[in-house]
Amino acid sequence: MTTMANKKNEDIELGTGDGGDFREKDAFLGRTSPRPRRGSLRQEVAVVEVLDKIDHSPGASILAYCLSSISMTVVNKYVVSGTFWNLNFFYLAVQSLVCTAAILLCKQLGMFTNLAPFDSVKARKWFPISILLVGMIYTSTKALQFLSVPVYTIFKNLTIIVIAYGEVLWFGGSVTPLALLSFGLMVVSSIIAAWADIQAAIDGVGHHAVETSAALSTLNAGYAWMGMNVFCTAAYVLGMRKVIKKMNFKDYDTMFYNNLLTIPVLIVCSLVAEDWSSENLLKNFPVDTRNALFVGMIYSGLAAIFISYCSAWCIRVTSSTTYSMVGALNKLPIAISGLVFFHAPVTFGSVSAIIIGFISGIVFAWAKVRQKAQSVLPTTKPTMSASSQSNRDAANS
Repeated sequence: MTTMANKKNEDIELGTGDGGDFREKDAFLGRTSPRPRRGSLRQEVAVVEVLDKIDHSPGASILAYCLSSISMTVVNKYVVSGTFWNLNFFYLAVQSLVCTAAILLCKQLGMFTNLAPFDSVKARKWFPISILLVGMIYTSTKALQFLSVPVYTIFKNLTIIVIAYGEVLWFGGSVTPLALLSFGLMVVSSIIAAWADIQAAIDGVGHHAVETSAALSTLNAGYAWMGMNVFCTAAYVLGMRKVIKKMNFKDYDTMFYNNLLTIPVLIVCSLVAEDWSSENLLKNFPVDTRNALFVGMIYSGLAAIFISYCSAWCIRVTSSTTYSMVGALNKLPIAISGLVFFHAPVTFGSVSAIIIGFISGIVFAWAKVRQKAQSVLPTTKPTMSASSQSNRDAANS
């Protein structure tokens, strides 16, 4: 395991860095360093063996990936669900700052040995992709602000359709009949979800014209942001695929440049477009929930690294096929988390939409597996790093 090896090297470096001071202290005290006891050695060996088993466990990697992905969606929904929340650019800037700081810290600790030094030339070439990322994550948080987690998750499947046909137009890809079937199921599930959402909104406020109009206005805003998010996400994924091979990015390079380059853009957008008056800050960060919001914002930044690591871990101990299937299956618990944590309406329509959307994800994943096995695509797909694959998966989750 690379991480374990790096940890060992780190321990060696720490042991030799101040070796002179330790020797002088031992000489002054007139005694040598105590030898480790056999019992402690056995315990250390046992701990290493347990960690090694976990590191090579497919079940543990899949569970970790699912939990990190679900927690990311739940935390994002929690932060932007405030009644007066209107600081999305600031929230995303905090995410990027935390993620960038965590990456640099991990590099200093020797955990990310494959992270290349910052290159200004690469940064200039990658900057347009980061702009697309800003559009994707901003429209995503706005859609999540107005829509429930199940509806958001179901409509996110439509991004797969746009990306698939974008690959057909720009990369010479193809769409199999099985993939077309999955696309049809995705559209049907989205229509049912929208219908169920509208009905629940109307039933929830009764037949008062003003309240019904306000509820429908909120949903329409959510659907509008969701539509923009679908196209922004497709543009980001397709643009990243076009550039990533030329850049020769590895593991965490994509995530590092994405977060670092979006920081100034998000800060400027927040200062220009958002209200930084003390009254508005108090509305966005009420005293009773302020600490929880800050913790959630920090965690959301760290979650990007968790998802990236767990994605790479899952691919390493299973396969890219299993990883794709897990990504499809993960839609169901994400949708259910919205029902559990945010009390989204549980109706026949909403449950039916979740089930159909879940099935469509499985069908699409299976279609991609068969397509890869039969080598249907006339062009080879550029190799993507583990973090890039996790970024693409996060865009579709």
